[in-house]
Amino acid sequence: MKTLLDLSVGDLLEQPEWLTVTQDMINQFADATGDHQWIHLDGARCEKESPFKTTIAHGFLSASLMPKAFAEVVAPSERIASMINYGIDKLRFLEPVKCNDSLKYQFKLIEVTEKPQGKLFKVEASCLLKSSGNPALVGSFLMLAILKP
Repeated sequence: MKTLLDLSVGDLLEQPEWLTVTQDMINQFADATGDHQWIHLDGARCEKESPFKTTIAHGFLSASLMPKAFAEVVAPSERIASMINYGIDKLRFLEPVKCNDSLKYQFKLIEVTEKPQGKLFKVEASCLLKSSGNPALVGSFLMLAILKP
């Protein structure tokens, strides 16, 4: 496995294992964010009223799993003092993540920019659903690698 500093623009990386999104994860995210919409929490109501017939994860729950997924595909580097989340560009939620569906991320390095503090990496990401093979979300994110002196 390569470190972030060893990647080249165009390199593709895929999370090795599928992660199942459980109702417990959805409930904890609802509590952490205060977003308690019934479509996320009320399975009985979803069976009757939701077009998905089950609860769905918050879009931002899926997005928040991105750092974990990225850490699974890139080895640590002793040359990096710290990684700073620099933001997300053009994040789109394309398909809902239904309760108990599984997902995995794919990444593509698209740009590396030198900064006074280190290197800024722009990575395209897509979060694939096991049930359909379609992306649940796509976007690009920015990470600043603060290099050791």
